[in-house]
Amino acid sequence: MQTFIFLLILFLISIFSILLYFKLKNQRVYKLLKGECPNCKEKTRTFYDENTRTVFKNEIITKRVVKNHGCSGVIEVEFRCKNCNLKELHQVPSNSCNM
Repeated sequence: MQTFIFLLILFLISIFSILLYFKLKNQRVYKLLKGECPNCKEKTRTFYDENTRTVFKNEIITKRVVKNHGCSGVIEVEFRCKNCNLKELHQVPSNSCNM
């Protein structure tokens, strides 16, 4: 009986740790897609020129498509922070075939 309880507790801990890992990974990807570095917390800065009425953006995160797997596949995107030199590779779902 003790072995069964121990294995059940171990199983539940492993399941919840896997769920926590995926939740944190999705939050990290969401921050990168939003333009915020999850490492140094730097955000995209916007400036407004009143003379020309133009909005300028200073992007902190640069995105580069490494591999595109077609219409039904995923897109591998490399995110790079200009401030802290963070470099991460994530898979982002493809929206459409762009036809």
